[in-house]
Order: sequence, then C-alpha cells, then structure tokens
Amino acid sequence: MPVEDYGPTSHHFVSQRLRLHYLDWGNADAPTLILLHGNLDHARSWDDVARALRHDWHVVCPDLRGHGDSAWSPDGAYSMPYFTYDLAQFIRQLGDEQVTIVAHSMGGAIAVRYSAIYPEKVRKLVSIEGLGPSPTLFATQAAVPATQRWREWLENRHAGAALTPRRYPDIDTALKRMREANAHLTEAQARHLTIHGVIRNEDGSYGWKFDPMARNHTPVEIREEEQHALWNAVECPVLLVYGKDSWASNPEMDGRASHFRHARTIAFDKAGHWVHHDRLDGFLEEVRSFI
Repeated sequence: MPVEDYGPTSHHFVSQRLRLHYLDWGNADAPTLILLHGNLDHARSWDDVARALRHDWHVVCPDLRGHGDSAWSPDGAYSMPYFTYDLAQFIRQLGDEQVTIVAHSMGGAIAVRYSAIYPEKVRKLVSIEGLGPSPTLFATQAAVPATQRWREWLENRHAGAALTPRRYPDIDTALKRMREANAHLTEAQARHLTIHGVIRNEDGSYGWKFDPMARNHTPVEIREEEQHALWNAVECPVLLVYGKDSWASNPEMDGRASHFRHARTIAFDKAGHWVHHDRLDGFLEEVRSFI
C-alpha cells in the first residue's frame, strides 16, 4: 500500500521516568530506520531525510532527553550511559528484531555504543561525525588531571544552574542565531530548524527547546582503548560520513575507522558538521545505496 504524503505523527514513550518524544513517519510494515539527532538539535532536523526515505522504510525519529519535545532531566543527567539506555528502551518498545540507524554527531556516538552492546539488533549503521574527539583532542583531554576535569565540571554545572536561558524577541532573531551556527544552511533550512527548535515563553519571547544543562558533559568517560574495543564490537557494516569543511577530523585519516570491523568512510566537499543538511542530495544517494 503506498505511503501517503503527510507529515509525521507524534508519540511518546517512558525511559528512566522521563516522558520522551518521537516522530513516526508511517509505513509500519517496512523495516525500521531510526534517525537520531545530535546535541542541542531535535528530531525535526531529519524531516528532509525522513520524507525521502519513508516510502521504503518505517522511519522513526526520537528526541533525545532534554531536547525537542522530550522531557528535561530534573537532575541534568545527560551523560552517555543515560542516552544509550534511552535508545535501548526506545528500540525495545518498538519491538523490532533488527533496526537500521542513521545518526548525527552525539547521536552517532550513542548509536555506535548501542550497536557494540547489542550487535545482533543493528542491521546497518550510518554515523555522521559521531565518533567523538579526534585522537589528538582525546590525548589533550586525557592530559588534564582528573581533579581539574572534575573541578571544571562542578563549577560549570553550578554556573549553569544560575543562568537564564537565552530569549529572543521574535523568530527572525532566533533564525539569525541559527544561521550563525551553520553558514551552509539555506534560508529555508534554517527557518525550518528554528521554527521547530524553539518554544514560545509566557512573555511572548522565544527560547530554544533544549535544556541548557545539556551543554555540560560529564567528566567521566571511557579510556581510548576501551572506546576502540567498543568500535571493534560493532558487527554490522558502518558508513562513517565526514564533511570536509567541518571542525571534526576525518576518521579514515586519523585512524579511528580502522578500529571497526566493517567500516567505510565517505567525505563530502562543501559540507560542514551537518552533512545531511549541507549536501542533502549527495548524502541521500550514499545512504540509499548503503542501507
């Protein structure tokens, strides 16, 4: 039966006592494709990708905790174990034997960890700049004494609790900030992301939906060798996507791709960190071929 050209439906599930939101693009009889956004982003960031793939896949797009229309964590729990559990709970509630995942940035890091822990559950994985710090940055961070990392985290968290979320007088002012964050976006893309990324406050101003506490990541992380072991535990084919204009490093050139069993890296010209926005047509062509 053909899929009608309508927008997604809105749903919720519960994970770790939080009411989390996701979008369902229909076609429930098709194989499931999860699109997972990155930090300070939201599920509507995938609309163009979802619309293009919904005829062949059952596309679902969760909002991470503290993002989009999902609940904020009352204690600011935004570390990788919590995010990974949420993804596991989401897939468990979908009831699928296997899923395919396309994920961006922090969403990619979450998806990689899930794929390593439950390799039998993931058919294929596309990670857009989702491997975390480059080896150079990892070494720089590791050189900072643990006490200093913890002190910085504690003080940043305390300072963050006193901050008032930024407010914008109108959509156009928020849109300007969105364009500053990614100069590759078209006017239409930036407006779409802004409209779905803000909430109107009681005084009529606008603010971003994400929890400001999501900016402050925990100082506790796995060691580099443990991370390599996780990557090697991923059994499915992996496509690592990289934008040549991004601040991130190329995982094939810096050696991170070599820790996967079955990984291929593709780099896009004229693309920054948000490859799926900056080079939508080329990205879709590669993803369709891969998955």
